[in-house]
Amino acid sequence: METATLLMMRNELSLLIVILLLLLVELFAGQGKRIPYIATGLFLVHTLLGFWPLPEGTLFGGMFRSSPLITIIKSVLNTGVLMLFMQAGSYLQKDSNRGKITEYYILTLATLLGMYFMISAGDFLMFYLGLELATIPLAALVAYNLSQMKSIEAGAKFILLAALASGIMLFGISLIYGATGSVYFADLAEQLQLSPMLFAALAFFLTGLGFKISLVPFHFWTADVYEGAPTSVAAYLSVISKGAAVFVLITLLFTVFEPLFAAWEILIYLMAVLTITIGNLFALRQQNMQRFLAFSSIAQAGFILLGVIAGTQYGMSTVIYFLLVYIFSNLGAFGVAAIVYNSSGKINIDDYRGFYQTNPKLSLVMLLSLFSLAGIPPVAGFFGKFFLFAAAAEKGYYWLVLIAVVNTIISLYYYLRVVRAMFLDRSEEPIGRIHSDVLTRLALAISVAGIVLAGVFSQVFDWIYTVSWGM
Repeated sequence: METATLLMMRNELSLLIVILLLLLVELFAGQGKRIPYIATGLFLVHTLLGFWPLPEGTLFGGMFRSSPLITIIKSVLNTGVLMLFMQAGSYLQKDSNRGKITEYYILTLATLLGMYFMISAGDFLMFYLGLELATIPLAALVAYNLSQMKSIEAGAKFILLAALASGIMLFGISLIYGATGSVYFADLAEQLQLSPMLFAALAFFLTGLGFKISLVPFHFWTADVYEGAPTSVAAYLSVISKGAAVFVLITLLFTVFEPLFAAWEILIYLMAVLTITIGNLFALRQQNMQRFLAFSSIAQAGFILLGVIAGTQYGMSTVIYFLLVYIFSNLGAFGVAAIVYNSSGKINIDDYRGFYQTNPKLSLVMLLSLFSLAGIPPVAGFFGKFFLFAAAAEKGYYWLVLIAVVNTIISLYYYLRVVRAMFLDRSEEPIGRIHSDVLTRLALAISVAGIVLAGVFSQVFDWIYTVSWGM
């Protein structure tokens, strides 16, 4: 195999090198305080390399694919993971985490490597191997706080339900193979025709992937796992894991399952309505900040489906843009919640009363993040949702857009409830002034910059569209 051909796997090879270097650092330097800085620095180099254009083509007989769209998807995920690493440093240096700092980074990078293979997969075998590689280390991350029963319980729930979803998906894949005799995406796109057997296969497959994205009715694990997991891991589940699964869903629906459009259009439509509505209604009643953000992320997954169902190049570009904005917005909110919890142990929304009095900068970061998640102009979240609505309306899904707009108005209540607690409510014992480390402050600054600039400069969306489709 020529070196130039092998370089189509540059992202995977680069990430594997980072993992091996971290293992060597632990072997020779131990679990010191410098590990977070070393890991973040190595991953920064990997992220910057990811923006370098890659040749388009396939490897291993079509099992592995490379394209400009896949490259930009991986770069979006890299950006989110880099920000997470910057935020997680102060948490990992707590006494309770001593001796297992490197494990956090290696497990996180192992899941990301699995997501790379999922996104680049050219057949269901590579896709399934990537899915398992992404899922199993993630269960260990969820149960990272071994001293807390909630974390152990969350890890057990996640791995059991993930195994169930994986088994259901594998059964759907076996039905596809039984009906067509192939697992290669290129072959299947030419052979699939709507039949009861393939409709069942599609339903099973969407069930497994719906678990990863937290689509209703496959969302029941989300709030409990987010609440029990470390805040940075909950953010990873909410942003990176969900983003990778959405990209895979888009790819498969409009390549492999395109001939079954009449079947999956109905399923996606129903899941979009249920996911947006139920996510919003359950978010209204939450007091725990991580459970609140969990149901918020469920609702956001429903909005993403508007771009998915559109099925156009514009719709897919809006999904990528929305996920980029969602990374900045959600990591800003999760970042502030993590800082507050790690410094004070407080996690409920009521605990944020009077937060602006003592921590005005963190309050403003949370304000912008929640405004962006709610879709309030002029921040980037407004444009992300507007583009999704436009993509769905362009294909005639007017009732779906109307339901999404109504739910956007409903979501204003629970997002502004946090804002009211921080800025308007008063508390005799507000959360004390919090001092965070340099990397955490830099990560929050990047979140704010992304929320503001991605909305102000339309060139961001234009760049995504141009690079993704070579126009």
